[in-house]
Amino acid sequence: MAGIYIHIPYCRKACHYCNFHFSTTRYNAREMIDSILKEAVLQRDYIGNTAISTIYFGGGTPSIVPPAWIAALIDCIRQTYSVDDTAEITLEANPDDINEATLNGWQAAGVNRLSIGVQSFVQKDLEWMNRAHSAEEAYKAVQLATKAGMHNMSLDLIYGTPFLSDSDWQDNLQKAADLGVPHLSAYALTVEPRTALFKMIEKGKIPQVDTTKQARHFNMLMDFAATQGFEHYEISNLARPGQRSRHNSSYWKGISYLGLGPAAHSFDGKNARKWNIENNQLYIQGITKGDNVSTTELLSEDNQINEMIMIQLRLMEGLDLHQFSERFGAIATKALQQKAQPAINKGQLTIAAEHLILTRSGKHFADSTAVDLFV
Repeated sequence: MAGIYIHIPYCRKACHYCNFHFSTTRYNAREMIDSILKEAVLQRDYIGNTAISTIYFGGGTPSIVPPAWIAALIDCIRQTYSVDDTAEITLEANPDDINEATLNGWQAAGVNRLSIGVQSFVQKDLEWMNRAHSAEEAYKAVQLATKAGMHNMSLDLIYGTPFLSDSDWQDNLQKAADLGVPHLSAYALTVEPRTALFKMIEKGKIPQVDTTKQARHFNMLMDFAATQGFEHYEISNLARPGQRSRHNSSYWKGISYLGLGPAAHSFDGKNARKWNIENNQLYIQGITKGDNVSTTELLSEDNQINEMIMIQLRLMEGLDLHQFSERFGAIATKALQQKAQPAINKGQLTIAAEHLILTRSGKHFADSTAVDLFV
């Protein structure tokens, strides 16, 4: 089992908080698709004969390109790799790109799951974020997708933003529930260097992030999951039973995946990862010439230990101590448990069925707790 991630690096507008690789200029978009098609063939040996169980179109905004281009990419992958008949094929889409024609095109191409970048159903939120869609478009987009039979979908929401009140956040969650969405990805706003948001805060145009409010919103998210029947299966992800993201879950389980397109990352499932150059034109030129456009990193055992801790600790099931011991040995496992004891004493971690699991209060400190357990 393996996955393929395809990075489409184009957006209509630059969201003020975003630090992903993208461009608002699309003059070379057709060349980009042709280059990704070529890279898919060039990299066919990266994951060997392993069957592809998930394909994920991310970005950027993949929904910005014609559905026929998405179809061409899926067809190429099906012809080049062994793709499961039941493969999950996800497309990230912005509400303003969703209409009957695009939905029909995506479904005809084989897309069977949407990840819709709503971010908020509050208009003033969308405006300061510099989103390309309105609150009304967000609501209607989900309704259109449902009507078209695209029932397997996820919504992205951001909480702890400067102008988002507690009641607005609760309303965002309730709207998602009322729409019948089976999966939510909810993220606390982070201020990344070199973003417009960072500069706006620096100049005093927007208030600093209120960490107390973010913690409060996260508690509201956990309460929502518990009362609405969602599994809070990863710190930032909630799903109805049986509706977890198969693609993202493979990342957290350490399963191999191939990344195609500029800035895309790959992992061999063992001890090596690589990432493509973050420059659209240089990526196109390199692929056209058949040059290597990626950098490879071999992970030391310490890196592998730390990565497993960081990833699995975020999961509802927690860190599998039996699996950890099988990979890294009894001595490393004993050292891990000793390091975990202070957090256990504080009620932030617990051990159950050979799993090290964050408690409700511990989820607020997931990253710092993981760092405390690093070798």
